[in-house]
Amino acid sequence: MRFMIMVRATAQSETGGMPDPQLMLQMAEYHEALSRAGVLLDAAGLKPSNAGWRIEHGPAGSRLLDGPFAESKELIAGYTLIQVRSREEAMEWARRFPAPFGEGQPGCIEVRPLYDLEDFAELEGIQRFKALEAERQGGQA
Repeated sequence: MRFMIMVRATAQSETGGMPDPQLMLQMAEYHEALSRAGVLLDAAGLKPSNAGWRIEHGPAGSRLLDGPFAESKELIAGYTLIQVRSREEAMEWARRFPAPFGEGQPGCIEVRPLYDLEDFAELEGIQRFKALEAERQGGQA
């Protein structure tokens, strides 16, 4: 089972300032523990929304919107992707996640399971996704 641990952005993280060195050390230790346990798939911080864009789709077609975006609480500042045996194991790792902006500072992480291809019925196109996944796995061997 794969889970994404998402760090919710704050007004402060949206300024693009670098994290406190002590926080970086705590994050490094946490991610090293994930790696030693063999559950870490990926992790990264995201640049502020002023460096990004959105493509919104609607009845009139699609349109490109450059950042920044107003609601920082709706944005993601970083993520950690893990693969574990159970929801309970994911919860335990999430509980160990350091306070994302430092001890005593406001911050929130959200954890969500990822869909696996097996979660989908035999929909049109699913075999193509399965072939892509097999190709990707084969390319890593």
